Amino acid sequence: MAIVEQTSAGGSVAGDGRQSWIRANWGLLLAVGVLAVILLLPTPADLPVAGHRMLAILGFAIIVWMTEAIDYAVSAIVIAALMAFLLGLAPSVANPKVLMGTSAALGLAFSGFANTALVLVAAALFLAAAMTATGLDKRIALTILSRAGTETRNVVIGTIVVGFVIALMVPSTTARVACLVPITLGIISAFGVNRRGAFAGMLMITTVQTASIWNVGIKTAAAQNMVAIGFIEKAFGRTVTWLEWLIAAGPFAVLMCVALYFVMTRMMPAEVAHVPGGREGIRKSLSELGPMKPSEIKLLLLSITLIGFWATESVLHKFDTSTTTITAVALMFLPGLGIMSWKEAQPKIPWGTVVLFGVGISLGTALLQTTAATWLANIVVDAFGLRNATTLFILGVMSLFLVVIHLGFASATALASAMIPIVIAVLKSVATPGINAIGMTILLQFVVSFGFILVVNAPQNMVAYGTDTFSARDFVRTGLVLTVIALALVMLLAATYWRWLGYV
Repeated sequence: MAIVEQTSAGGSVAGDGRQSWIRANWGLLLAVGVLAVILLLPTPADLPVAGHRMLAILGFAIIVWMTEAIDYAVSAIVIAALMAFLLGLAPSVANPKVLMGTSAALGLAFSGFANTALVLVAAALFLAAAMTATGLDKRIALTILSRAGTETRNVVIGTIVVGFVIALMVPSTTARVACLVPITLGIISAFGVNRRGAFAGMLMITTVQTASIWNVGIKTAAAQNMVAIGFIEKAFGRTVTWLEWLIAAGPFAVLMCVALYFVMTRMMPAEVAHVPGGREGIRKSLSELGPMKPSEIKLLLLSITLIGFWATESVLHKFDTSTTTITAVALMFLPGLGIMSWKEAQPKIPWGTVVLFGVGISLGTALLQTTAATWLANIVVDAFGLRNATTLFILGVMSLFLVVIHLGFASATALASAMIPIVIAVLKSVATPGINAIGMTILLQFVVSFGFILVVNAPQNMVAYGTDTFSARDFVRTGLVLTVIALALVMLLAATYWRWLGYV
């Protein structure tokens, strides 16, 4: 009897263990299930076997990324392995009589690491690490805020200005927000208000939403922009300069910052209007940094020079953004400059981002090369009646689609990797006269950065949420209004300014 009871108890424990494992890994199980179901479906007559298998891998990737079933870097390695085996054992698209081979398929799975956009992202992460290591980002932010004044509305404006300036100099959204969050907490403390009060929540949400807005406005501000540039270069054989991007996106970002100010000050009005001593608190934090160190001065000069090269690309010189940025990083490590050493930099680099970025580009490239993206795009075009639709209708439908699907993604880089190849294929499939596929891809990439609604829509949102200064409900209700305004601005600018620039 005792033996029976022990067996029963042991079985119960094992059963509970299996259930808890299933609950913990349901996202991965779902992704594997989607992969298997798509693979078992008959291959459509107008789709190569390799394209069919890439759609299965895409389904797996989307589920894994949406559910965060496994770490993003790990998911990238798993996706590369799936591509190596599933494509390697599929007939070649160019010559269906022979298999592609695992070696060629693995080369395709890692082809994204040879993309110049990846070089720019990796170099940008080193620049962001240098900003953090030297404290230059914090000094710039505090200097601007110390001049903002003590009225709460001026502090909000100062926070938005800081977000813009730091976006110019720190090409990593998470790094920017990680720098600004302690400063924002310092301002809240200087004002002597409740950390869970309206002012604290308003200021923290303003900080993070400004970062997301300037992800749209500045080409080098976010990794997802580099994903789109990489696909544009492969699909159309041309790039988009830093200045071209700023001219197109800058007005949108400025108008969104104005909207952000009014949305935040109206929807989350501060419990204080004017606090004497607020400016002094910020200045105290600034004085604690001491005089500028030689490393800060060198990095500031290097950053200003680099921005100058970015802004004058194809105007005063022919050096592309990736080349000038990697050169700046090389100079930063030279013993003579002495900004930082490799040993100091290495632990500060999120290598997982680099891995995800490289494999993400490879995933999109494979979708295009195996014609899977084109096949899927034709379904989208027919389903939404886009083939002969106006450019504004196409832009509106695709923008809404990207905003809705972004609700399930916690990374705009992953979203761009999965969706921009399909966007390009859709734009190539329509028969609308005079449509600028490159321009429309850029505009839709702007929408990819609209992670305004949910806290889990972007890493920077989660960094700010971790401060416990605002509720997810406040983020959602203000984010919904910002998203509606952003979509309205997209359509307004598409009908006017962007049409005049030739993007629509």
